[in-house]
Amino acid sequence: MQRTRHALAGIAAAISLFASVAAQAEAYPVKPIQMIVPQAPGGTNDIVARLVAADLSQRLGQQVVVENRPGAGGNIGTQAAARAAPDGYTLLMTISSTQAINPSLYRQVPFDPVRDFEPISPVASVPNVLVANPAFPARTLPELIGMAKAKPDYYRFASAGNGTLNHLLGEMLNSMAGIKLEHVPYKGVAPALNDVLGNQVPLAFASLPSVLPHIKAGKVRALGVSSAKRSPFAPDIPTIGETVPGYSGDLWVGLFAVKGTPREVTLKLSQTMQAALADKALRDKLAAQGAEALTGTPQQFAAMLKADMDKWAVIVKKSGAQVD
Repeated sequence: MQRTRHALAGIAAAISLFASVAAQAEAYPVKPIQMIVPQAPGGTNDIVARLVAADLSQRLGQQVVVENRPGAGGNIGTQAAARAAPDGYTLLMTISSTQAINPSLYRQVPFDPVRDFEPISPVASVPNVLVANPAFPARTLPELIGMAKAKPDYYRFASAGNGTLNHLLGEMLNSMAGIKLEHVPYKGVAPALNDVLGNQVPLAFASLPSVLPHIKAGKVRALGVSSAKRSPFAPDIPTIGETVPGYSGDLWVGLFAVKGTPREVTLKLSQTMQAALADKALRDKLAAQGAEALTGTPQQFAAMLKADMDKWAVIVKKSGAQVD
């Protein structure tokens, strides 16, 4: 009898705890939310994060505050988010290069993109584009591939640095097209583009928003976008995949919570994000920055992350890129 009473008391306590957690989740949020952005202010992720944070603040009835914690390719801010309390009051808005590439690129990564985080929603995608100085002889990607096959290691492409997404997009082109363009790393996309504009280096991969004004002004020639389909912001630019079947690689921005966050909270965040991304107002604001809104369930986002991790692990290994 006494054992039965203890068992019943334990069940009652568990039910009470569950009810308390459920009530807290239903009331969520009751205080401001911190959204960590592990990149510097002014970049694609920061711009997208601030647009989303403003929208979520209105929908959730609490301020969503963006905090930039850049460094080590996004590892510093991501580690800080991973160590936060799993209560829904610390979120991570990050990009695919940090979450999907860094685990293969860095010898030691202070977080696990799967074990440490709960996927909430993809937010936006931004294609890269392969551009050439107007003086470069190749006017199309097939012409470039033909020239590169005739002269391996002769033509060079610039990137924002070793192991960056635009570096690995070039390595993926080398591998899939059977060519060998020489990689020239820079400390950021701006100096890389400056040297392409000045014809010190003939080619570069860069995000479409950062280079579209130069394309429109005729200062560089676009040879192909990295996305699987043509960008709605530059529909005249063919995809690289139209010449090299199967080639695709976008920069995506996505929202994560800390692993262990109550399911009711992550569900509310996911549903709120889906409503926000379905709203034309937010979609138009993202489009104005050259970012195309993405939607998806947490399960779909988790599958997207895993597929990207697998793909980039192969490309990183082939490229030989490694960061201590």
